[in-house]
Amino acid sequence: MESRSRAFLVAPVLALLCACAPSPSGGSEQSSARTGSAGADATVTAELDAPWSIAFHGATAVVSERDSARILEIGSDGIQYEVGVIDGVEPSGEGGLLGIAIREGQLFAYYTTADDNRIERFDLTGQPGDLALGGGTTILAGLPAAGNHNGGRIAFGPDAMLYATVGDAGERRTAQDLDSLGGKILRMTPEGQIPADNPVPGSLVYSYGHRNPQGIAWAPDGRMFASEFGQNTWDELNLIEAGGNYGWPEAEGTAERAGFLDPVQQWRPSDASPSGMTISDGSLYIANLRGERLRRVPLDDLSSSTEHLVGEYGRLRDIAVAPDGSLWLLTNNTDGRGDPAPGDDRIVGIEPDR
Repeated sequence: MESRSRAFLVAPVLALLCACAPSPSGGSEQSSARTGSAGADATVTAELDAPWSIAFHGATAVVSERDSARILEIGSDGIQYEVGVIDGVEPSGEGGLLGIAIREGQLFAYYTTADDNRIERFDLTGQPGDLALGGGTTILAGLPAAGNHNGGRIAFGPDAMLYATVGDAGERRTAQDLDSLGGKILRMTPEGQIPADNPVPGSLVYSYGHRNPQGIAWAPDGRMFASEFGQNTWDELNLIEAGGNYGWPEAEGTAERAGFLDPVQQWRPSDASPSGMTISDGSLYIANLRGERLRRVPLDDLSSSTEHLVGEYGRLRDIAVAPDGSLWLLTNNTDGRGDPAPGDDRIVGIEPDR
């Protein structure tokens, strides 16, 4: 069951900052028209170039830009500082510098090269306002890459393992092939090694049968969720099980077929195209690109959801919990498929209406 609501307070920027110091298929990142405008007092920072991911280094926000390959630090005053540029990034279509994750003073980046997608690890050096990237170490290479369906989200789970969403790169059959890393969610050590307790022995594969998963998050009780772009019919929210088969390309959306795990929710691509996601205060929050909305799913009722900020900020790529507990939304209107407003792209700070 889904309802539409505006039960969010757009948080004034000063309060936020002081507190925390075209693919033709329907389920792709299709273009969409802008139907609303952003309130200036909600903007944490503006004029980002095709941003893709937000992560936090302590209380300091760090953002990736897909096409420029820049890693940016967002200062407490909203000023952007260039931390570094990732060498070897070859932006094309939906590919480029995609997801980032930070753990114990190291930044992990998922990006597209001329030949593949890969994950590289960098030391973060310096202090806030003067962060820099140390030399990079590739921890995983050879992931399939294409103009679309690159996946690209990375995050550390509660088990301290690094998880990565990998799209099928347009090769549908790979999603069901356990010898391929395409169309999978992967689980690895911070060094890129295979954990001994992975569900597929000797493999990084954690779950399979995915088309283009782009969001991952964990509930306090350990449940793992992933958002996924469908093709023409259904986008999905999945509850991820170790070794689970989510059906693609044999199934899209609820199939009720033996051997496949069905989504806990599904939506038409025009209302969704779900990308980044996070969990806060008992709810899952999903940023949507083509659907231009923030979707909230209560963890105690996975069959229901409410829609927020519909059309107000255009395409939404990512969402993260800031150190002060507010939610930071990352817009994505400058990626060639949106309708940028003056100042786009931006981070917008919001607070749930508790």
